[in-house]
Amino acid sequence: MSDRSAGETHLVQFSERLTGSAAFTGLFREGMDLVEETAAYLDGDGRNEAKMLERSVSLTYATESMRLTTRLMQLASWLLLHRAVKEGEMTLLQANREKTKVKLSAADPGPDDMITKLPQQLQELIARSMNLQARIRRLDTTMHAPSTQRAPIGNPLVPQLNRLKAAFERQIG
Repeated sequence: MSDRSAGETHLVQFSERLTGSAAFTGLFREGMDLVEETAAYLDGDGRNEAKMLERSVSLTYATESMRLTTRLMQLASWLLLHRAVKEGEMTLLQANREKTKVKLSAADPGPDDMITKLPQQLQELIARSMNLQARIRRLDTTMHAPSTQRAPIGNPLVPQLNRLKAAFERQIG
């Protein structure tokens, strides 16, 4: 087995270990809790708050609540795929193929001047969902980066040591 193959195998195992980490478990729990909290808000207090809004803001409320729901469903799909990897129900490679159906950039919120007119709780849910989305995007990039984008395996000090060695050799010679 070549060094490159062995390195790629090691990196895949590392990526799969990320799904088994406490950090992933916390992220999963946070994501699912946010989905439930958002659903409860939109079906309860949010519905009542929406009825009291001006007509133009009411349209923004409807648009942003749909964007929020879409964003959270995409994030939940990604989290569920990777939980399946964690539980051994699929490989990271299978999850990578399936995640092409998930849009992690879906449904960004509208302009800030419109968002600020929305009820405070909806604004907070939007902000939290955007934070979660950013963190999942970073994790996704780490886990699914093509092998050509991954950092080379080896001692990162070797290039610096070689430069030092070359500098000393020039002084002596």
